[in-house]
Amino acid sequence: MKRVTHTQSNRRQFLAQASAVTAAVSVPYIFTTPRAAAQSKNERLRFALIGVGGNGTRTAPVGKEFADLVALCDVDSRHLAHGNALLCDGKADLYSDYREILSREDIDVVQISTPDHWHTKILVEAMRAGKDAYCEKPLTLTIDEGKLIREVQQETGRVVQVGTQQRSSFNLFNKALAVIADGRLGKLKRITVGIDAGGWSPEIPVAEVPKELDWDRWLGPTPVMEYRYMDDPKPGTNRNYTNGHTHFRWWYEHSGGKLTDWGAHHIDIAMLGIAAAGQNNDPVSVGGTAKHDVEFKDGIPVQHNRYNTARAFDLNVAFADGDVTMNLRHDVDNGILFEGERGRIFVNRGKLVGAPIEALASKPLPDDAITKVYRGMPIVGNDRHAHWANFIHSIEHRTLPISDVHSHMKMLNVCHLAGICCRLGRTIHWDQSTEMITGDDLAASMMSRPYREGYEIDS
Repeated sequence: MKRVTHTQSNRRQFLAQASAVTAAVSVPYIFTTPRAAAQSKNERLRFALIGVGGNGTRTAPVGKEFADLVALCDVDSRHLAHGNALLCDGKADLYSDYREILSREDIDVVQISTPDHWHTKILVEAMRAGKDAYCEKPLTLTIDEGKLIREVQQETGRVVQVGTQQRSSFNLFNKALAVIADGRLGKLKRITVGIDAGGWSPEIPVAEVPKELDWDRWLGPTPVMEYRYMDDPKPGTNRNYTNGHTHFRWWYEHSGGKLTDWGAHHIDIAMLGIAAAGQNNDPVSVGGTAKHDVEFKDGIPVQHNRYNTARAFDLNVAFADGDVTMNLRHDVDNGILFEGERGRIFVNRGKLVGAPIEALASKPLPDDAITKVYRGMPIVGNDRHAHWANFIHSIEHRTLPISDVHSHMKMLNVCHLAGICCRLGRTIHWDQSTEMITGDDLAASMMSRPYREGYEIDS
């Protein structure tokens, strides 16, 4: 696609070699190679948005507060035109191939907001191209992709912030973690994670690919599929069904359904809560029941014309010490219920409630309680704004951000294990020390997936 150029900004040295991590910051991993300093000569950091759909256009405006958005990339020209008008006053450089963005030395940062199945390939290549990256969750499509991303991050020293912005929600989720860390619940016994039911569809017919959409490139590393689309026949719903934009998350070929969608947010907070309580959050097994709208054989859907991720589930995650269990459900309030020996609290994006929260009125948390659970890093704003501010802080200081790829993958592996459990209909056992599924060869084979020829990821 021909790109529209605009005047380059004046350039000067913006970021210098990083300072050391402050003593207050406690992180599970550190860079084992020399820290890669940002090499920007721009007046402000310049970033590109790769994937200009709904989530991209929601998050990029926050990034514009900290850096200049100069380029957009999407395989749908409608998305490009809309994003350019909405975000850049029609002045962005436009691309249909993300590799052209990665080849530009004047772009410092990329925001990756593509469908899930493209995250790993683009992120790995971006890090190797010397770019820092903000990548939406879930970071990967498989467990083994996470291992590769972590290796490349260690090798390159690039800063990668995963878009789990609940880690930067100070009045809700971080406050809940601070309450737990301060011992207000005592020892945790049970956590219930509500992540809503998965998507449903009727049988969706094969349809003509919109002329603006490069369907082959949209599929990318995943198997070739016929494009499917239909409008809901019920009048006034404005609903559609497809295996493409937005609804890709209901297809195992491209995503993991609710388990990697809302699960990547709420299971994340649940596991951080276990750690905040000083308990072991190493998973050892995932078992339970699930309902799909299609049949499966050896973990593979045999029907290809309707949504195939789990619609309903009641799953239990066991952890190493056996003193806390986590229940994943579709049929309870969206959010996380922490139950401990001394009380319980419930938190979601709208509220933080429970007797231990009410007790804060007479016995408040220590002044530094939330700062401690935020690894001692500066607190600027809240939610997405704070998450981007933390990303920029980490770029400037060459530190791991609050949603680093290493801690994210420990959580996301639980989501992937839950998906494998649902697809096979049996308990999956996990060895955290080796990061391997044990005692089940078929389940272990599902830790990775083959890539379509021409879209492989160099390891």
